[in-house]
Amino acid sequence: MGDAGEGLIDAEARIQERMEDLERERAQKNARPVRDPELVRALEGLRLARTELVRQLATTQHDRRKAQLTQAIAEIDRRMKATDGQMAPQKP
Repeated sequence: MGDAGEGLIDAEARIQERMEDLERERAQKNARPVRDPELVRALEGLRLARTELVRQLATTQHDRRKAQLTQAIAEIDRRMKATDGQMAPQKP
Protein backbone atom coordinates (compact mmCIF):
# COMPACT_ATOMS: atom_id res chain seq x y z
CA MET A 1 0.00 0.00 0.00
CA GLY A 2 2.95 2.33 0.53
CA ASP A 3 3.61 2.45 -3.22
CA ALA A 4 0.06 3.57 -4.03
CA GLY A 5 0.34 6.45 -1.57
CA GLU A 6 3.64 7.57 -3.05
CA GLY A 7 2.14 7.47 -6.55
CA LEU A 8 -0.73 9.66 -5.41
CA ILE A 9 1.66 12.17 -3.83
CA ASP A 10 3.79 12.22 -7.00
CA ALA A 11 0.69 12.79 -9.14
CA GLU A 12 -0.43 15.66 -6.91
CA ALA A 13 3.05 17.21 -7.08
CA ARG A 14 3.05 16.97 -10.89
CA ILE A 15 -0.41 18.52 -11.07
CA GLN A 16 0.66 21.34 -8.77
CA GLU A 17 3.80 21.98 -10.85
CA ARG A 18 1.74 22.04 -14.04
CA MET A 19 -0.73 24.49 -12.50
CA GLU A 20 2.14 26.75 -11.44
CA ASP A 21 3.64 26.56 -14.94
CA LEU A 22 0.30 27.53 -16.49
CA GLU A 23 -0.09 30.40 -14.03
CA ARG A 24 3.41 31.67 -14.89
CA GLU A 25 2.70 31.45 -18.62
CA ARG A 26 -0.59 33.30 -18.17
CA ALA A 27 1.11 36.03 -16.16
CA GLN A 28 3.81 36.46 -18.83
CA LYS A 29 1.20 36.72 -21.59
CA ASN A 30 -0.84 39.31 -19.75
CA ALA A 31 2.12 41.35 -18.53
CA ARG A 32 2.30 44.68 -20.27
CA PRO A 33 5.69 45.97 -21.29
CA VAL A 34 7.22 48.32 -18.75
CA ARG A 35 7.58 51.83 -20.11
CA ASP A 36 9.37 54.87 -18.80
CA PRO A 37 6.76 56.88 -16.86
CA GLU A 38 8.37 60.19 -17.85
CA LEU A 39 8.06 59.37 -21.54
CA VAL A 40 4.46 58.24 -21.06
CA ARG A 41 3.65 61.56 -19.34
CA ALA A 42 5.44 63.52 -22.06
CA LEU A 43 3.53 61.70 -24.79
CA GLU A 44 0.22 62.24 -23.01
CA GLY A 45 1.01 65.95 -22.63
CA LEU A 46 1.77 66.21 -26.33
CA ARG A 47 -1.50 64.45 -27.18
CA LEU A 48 -3.45 66.87 -25.01
CA ALA A 49 -1.68 69.87 -26.53
CA ARG A 50 -2.36 68.58 -30.03
CA THR A 51 -6.05 68.10 -29.22
CA GLU A 52 -6.29 71.69 -27.97
CA LEU A 53 -4.50 73.06 -31.05
CA VAL A 54 -6.77 71.11 -33.40
CA ARG A 55 -9.78 72.53 -31.53
CA GLN A 56 -8.38 76.06 -31.91
CA LEU A 57 -7.65 75.48 -35.60
CA ALA A 58 -11.25 74.45 -36.20
CA THR A 59 -12.62 77.64 -34.63
CA THR A 60 -10.17 80.33 -35.76
CA GLN A 61 -11.02 82.70 -38.59
CA HIS A 62 -7.65 84.36 -39.22
CA ASP A 63 -5.37 82.92 -41.88
CA ARG A 64 -2.17 83.88 -40.08
CA ARG A 65 -3.36 82.16 -36.88
CA LYS A 66 -4.35 79.07 -38.90
CA ALA A 67 -0.82 78.93 -40.31
CA GLN A 68 0.66 79.21 -36.81
CA LEU A 69 -1.58 76.45 -35.49
CA THR A 70 -0.78 74.21 -38.45
CA GLN A 71 2.94 74.64 -37.82
CA ALA A 72 2.48 73.99 -34.11
CA ILE A 73 0.54 70.79 -34.82
CA ALA A 74 3.28 69.64 -37.20
CA GLU A 75 5.90 70.29 -34.51
CA ILE A 76 3.89 68.36 -31.92
CA ASP A 77 3.50 65.48 -34.37
CA ARG A 78 7.28 65.47 -34.87
CA ARG A 79 7.88 65.43 -31.11
CA MET A 80 5.28 62.69 -30.59
CA LYS A 81 6.99 60.54 -33.19
CA ALA A 82 10.39 61.08 -31.55
CA THR A 83 9.02 60.33 -28.07
CA ASP A 84 7.15 57.27 -29.30
CA GLY A 85 10.39 56.00 -30.86
CA GLN A 86 12.12 56.25 -27.48
CA MET A 87 9.39 54.19 -25.82
CA ALA A 88 10.71 50.81 -26.92
CA PRO A 89 9.21 48.15 -24.63
CA GLN A 90 11.53 47.10 -21.83
CA LYS A 91 11.53 43.70 -20.19
CA PRO A 92 10.46 43.78 -16.54
